[in-house]
Amino acid sequence: MEGLGMKDFKNVYFIGIGGIGMSALARHFNTLGYAVAGYDRTQTKLTDEIESEGIKIVFDDNEQTIAEPFRNAAETIVVYTPAIPRDNKIMQFFANNGFEMVKRAAMLGVLTQKSDAICIAGTHGKTTTSTLTAHILRNSQVGCSAFLGGISSNYDTNYWSNTQSSFVVTEADEYDRSFLQLHPYLSVITAMDADHLDIYGNKNEVVKAFRQYAGLTTIGGSLVHKLGLPLSEKDVDEDVELFSYSVDNADADFYAFDIRLSNGRYKFNIMTPFGAVRNVVMGLPGRHNVENAVAACALAMLAGAEEDEVREAMKTFKGNRRRFDYKIEEKDVVLIDDYAHHPEEIRTMLTSVREMYDGRKITVVFQPHLYTRTRDFADGFAKSLSLADRVLLLDIYPARELPIEGVTSQLLADKMKNTDVSLTTKETLLNDLLGSQFDVIVMMGAGNIDALVPVVEKRIREIKSL
Repeated sequence: MEGLGMKDFKNVYFIGIGGIGMSALARHFNTLGYAVAGYDRTQTKLTDEIESEGIKIVFDDNEQTIAEPFRNAAETIVVYTPAIPRDNKIMQFFANNGFEMVKRAAMLGVLTQKSDAICIAGTHGKTTTSTLTAHILRNSQVGCSAFLGGISSNYDTNYWSNTQSSFVVTEADEYDRSFLQLHPYLSVITAMDADHLDIYGNKNEVVKAFRQYAGLTTIGGSLVHKLGLPLSEKDVDEDVELFSYSVDNADADFYAFDIRLSNGRYKFNIMTPFGAVRNVVMGLPGRHNVENAVAACALAMLAGAEEDEVREAMKTFKGNRRRFDYKIEEKDVVLIDDYAHHPEEIRTMLTSVREMYDGRKITVVFQPHLYTRTRDFADGFAKSLSLADRVLLLDIYPARELPIEGVTSQLLADKMKNTDVSLTTKETLLNDLLGSQFDVIVMMGAGNIDALVPVVEKRIREIKSL
């Protein structure tokens, strides 16, 4: 950590500590023996878990809440996320009093520079692919440390350390161009769709940033990209190996074949440049996760995992919280929680649900995330959500944004001409959703819709006597 003079600091303060990426870093420094504390706007299950590990968190934006040891600029480094507004009082205290302050991405960049970093980039599929890659390596002779973008259902955490392995698995987040701070040794790019247009402006700039990211792959490393993405040998150093992957296209270097659906789970083989990995059983539902499995297999085998280790780990993989996360899986009722918040993610998710529950009524409860994203992709949201039989739309979750005139959930409803669609609220959701017959329910969004999932689950269990 000498790149940031970490040896001189005793304390690390995180502004926005409740974020999934920030919390993993906080856990890392806590494990290393630093005094760790932080601020976040909202108390959540994740902040409760972090506090139980000995990290003090405050939820009041007041500089007086900063504990005395962390007010010493000579001994404290401050890590912040760009999602925190500049007028945040805690942020201003540190900025105005001579503290060293670094973005989360810069701190992660230092960590990846001092390891063999396995980085997973892409506008979709990052969290599942990175967690599966880490799961395979953790259960192989290779091993790894991991900074994950979701809570692993296998290990109930988004971070672990393995001092015996040189590999560190992490997501490469394109928001705010954060991933350009990383030093990937092995890397996957899953998708390069238009997103975060509040940052990039247009898709061409998104693609340009991903090409820059590809060029960061260290000499002697490898870049694996989804077949068909606009990437070539010109985007990487001549001493970097370039591979492609696909769910089932034999033109790719890594691809699945003999894919079959059995009891809600997929069985398949994976062709690789090292030979075939046969009889893979995916522990996670959804055809899109077969594609994620191929990408994770590619990274794990390039890192040195063996065929048997890949096969066994795939079978035991349980995924992440809020990624095709079954809350109820009964014969006559299904409740799934998912983080999907981009039209392409919604399309992929609902296509998988439709394939698995063919002929059944699929109801989606969706909470749009960000006014700009809702505005920029309104047509795409309407088209993807129309794959459901019935849609209930919650109000837009603003996150870091102020409202935009004319941009509401009604905008999406107006564009969905042939679907049973209606608006709902947190207060009326139970009655709107469960007041009539229900079958397969998917609750989707990246805001705080996850807080409503246990409420819906509890009521369904009461109605169905489960």
